[in-house]
Amino acid sequence: MSKDNIVIREIRPEDNPQIEAVIKACFPEFDIPLKGTAYEDAETPFMYESYQGEREVYFVIANDSEVFGGAGVKALKDFEGNVCELQKMYFSPKIRGKGYGKQLFQKCLEVAKSFEYETCYLESASQLKAAIHIYESFGFQHLEQPLGNTGHYSCGVWMTKKL
Repeated sequence: MSKDNIVIREIRPEDNPQIEAVIKACFPEFDIPLKGTAYEDAETPFMYESYQGEREVYFVIANDSEVFGGAGVKALKDFEGNVCELQKMYFSPKIRGKGYGKQLFQKCLEVAKSFEYETCYLESASQLKAAIHIYESFGFQHLEQPLGNTGHYSCGVWMTKKL
């Protein structure tokens, strides 16, 4: 796999099956519960359609034929305030450890700022230690309880960062 043809771009309708597969494959791999997580979200099979509103976007990491991961930003559901949520950041093992996740994470934070959100919120599972370390390195602070109403009651890590 050549680094030259891997790009970070906005999701396209034809990416839906591949990004759904990448997202869902991470759950058994890391022993994350399927219930109360992105695994069972109604939008997971329809990621393109789920990020077509104002101030929201979903990016994928892909080459010409394969989607290797993605992450998105949209307003935090059922929360008063100018807060976005970093959502559904998952990667195939094929690209982990190569710096693409950090690039995508940075791009999401930049777009959140350009959308004029004041704070970025995220939820994670304690099993995703590498991801949590990256969030901390970008200045995210742990919270003692969740914000909004994401429906992800199995996620036990909640973090925010002022943008």
